[in-house]
Order: sequence, then structure tokens, then C-alpha cells
Amino acid sequence: MDTEHTTGERADLLAALRKHRDLFLRALDGVSEEQARLTPTVSSLNLGGLVKHVTATVGEWNRFVEQGPEEQAAIDWEHIDWSDPPAEVLAYHQQFVLGSHETLAGVLGEYAAATAATEALVASIDLDATQPLPEAPWFAPGERWTARRTFLHVLAETAQHAGHADIIRESIDGAKTMG
Repeated sequence: MDTEHTTGERADLLAALRKHRDLFLRALDGVSEEQARLTPTVSSLNLGGLVKHVTATVGEWNRFVEQGPEEQAAIDWEHIDWSDPPAEVLAYHQQFVLGSHETLAGVLGEYAAATAATEALVASIDLDATQPLPEAPWFAPGERWTARRTFLHVLAETAQHAGHADIIRESIDGAKTMG
């Protein structure tokens, strides 16, 4: 899909997504494999894990826009036994870990593929098409989102995690994405 000649609302969405994606990626410029795994703040977040998480999130929302909600595991999120959490919860937490078998370059490549898919969708899909949100305690029952609303959510997620990445990077070596 030709996103270079997209105009109007679609061009605005693409420009905003690209801006915050670039800020997110700027926090990773020149980072070593070791630095990508560091957790220099009180949080357990690291740069490589953030890339994995944002990639997974972008992919999930891309699938949502095209296919609707995925089947969800029946998890009682309010009463999880954190001493023995369900496998789905453990899998979700692995999104935030750059495993020993993974490389920063590899997860950045996966992120590039996910964001290219988002760009193609923004340029082509009916932005007014709606999908029902999956049942979850953080969504209102019966709520539906348009493709437009979904892409705005991806934008917000990317911007939020760009801020996380900036703080982590500054904690590692003083580098800042802005200023």
C-alpha cells in the first residue's frame, strides 16, 4: 500500500504514529545487547522488553482491526494467585523480557514488520469499521471500537512506552531522546 501519497485524516494518523514511533526508536539508538537487557530503574522494564511488548501490542491491535477480538482465556484478573499465575499471565509477562535466545536487532526487525502492517492498514482499511472489544475488566461490556479509535490507542501505547524507553535510556547512559 502506498502510504507516501495518503492524504487527510489517514495522513494525519500516519504522521502521528511515525513521530511517536521515531521517539520510541530513538531511545534505542546505539544501545548494546547488554544495555537492552538492563533494568536501571525501580521498574523491571528494559529496552529490549519494551520493544517486544510494543511489537506484540501493535500486532494484536492490527489483528483486532482486521478480524475482531481473539478468543480470550478465562482469567479472573482480580483474583490471580501470583504465587502460581496461569500460563497466559506468564506468557504476557514474557513480552517484557528480552530472552537469552533473542537479540535486539531481531526484536527491532519484528517491530518494523508490525509497524509496516499498521501503516498499510491505516492507509487502506475503513476507519469507521467497528469490532467488539474482548471481554475484559478494563473494557466496558459490549463496547466497540472503530479502526480509527484502535489506531489512536496504538498511538497512545507507543507514546507511553516511548516515555518509558526515554527514562530507561537516560538511566543507562544519560542519553535523551529529546533535549
